[in-house]
Amino acid sequence: MLPEDCLSVILSFTSPHDALRSSLVSSDFRSAANSDMVWERFLPSDYPEIVSSSVTPLEFCSKKELFQCLADSVLIDGGNKIFRLEKSSGKKSYILSAKELSITWSSNPLYWTWIPMSESRFSAVGVLRTTDWLEIRGSIMTRTLTPNTTYGAYLIMKISDRAYGLDLLPLETTLEVGNQVSCSKVVLQHRQDKKQMGISKGIEGNKKEGAVSERGDGWMEIELGKFFSGEDDEQVKMSLTEVKGCHLKGGLVIEGMEFRPKHHGK
Repeated sequence: MLPEDCLSVILSFTSPHDALRSSLVSSDFRSAANSDMVWERFLPSDYPEIVSSSVTPLEFCSKKELFQCLADSVLIDGGNKIFRLEKSSGKKSYILSAKELSITWSSNPLYWTWIPMSESRFSAVGVLRTTDWLEIRGSIMTRTLTPNTTYGAYLIMKISDRAYGLDLLPLETTLEVGNQVSCSKVVLQHRQDKKQMGISKGIEGNKKEGAVSERGDGWMEIELGKFFSGEDDEQVKMSLTEVKGCHLKGGLVIEGMEFRPKHHGK
């Protein structure tokens, strides 16, 4: 018996997942759950900037349709980033392309080459030809993320058929926020029965920092660490390096670095 506006206000304090479920209750709930008042609340405060930076103009007739567009992920900032909203919670995720990362000697074609790949939405991915100094760094400001949320940082990569030298020494990962630094190591192993393979202790069972795992998009990822995005704006720095060995290594393919909400047990 509540007015529709009251239902909309109540639903706006829930989550996208709850609002969608409530729309199944009755036509009144469905009308309230589909209102712009509800979905405006689920959109991030900076959504106008995100919409305007989309490479492809977004088509939507309501705030719910806009949420669904952003939940499907959009290419932004000249095609160098992918933005996505988590469907269940509305929390933000970003993928920075390899071009957005700081990769030592990446502009020298003797060491790195940049090629398009059908598996990637970015115009080019970085392919390591050869180097004895592997250093990949990225960063993000917490103000661009959802406040009061624990995030995981992941390097999206593959190992090519002709990879060599990547399994001779562990690669080191670091994640730094303020004066807090977490470090881990990961061992990449070349497999004959898989083109893209990375192995670390813990790949089976519970994931942990430094673990390598398969993604659902044909790539693999190395977990670089986790951090809390609080109310203060802080810079988060991540890296993957192998600079202690003097041997040559090659065949690592880098698509980018992802920052997404981290859930308990994942």
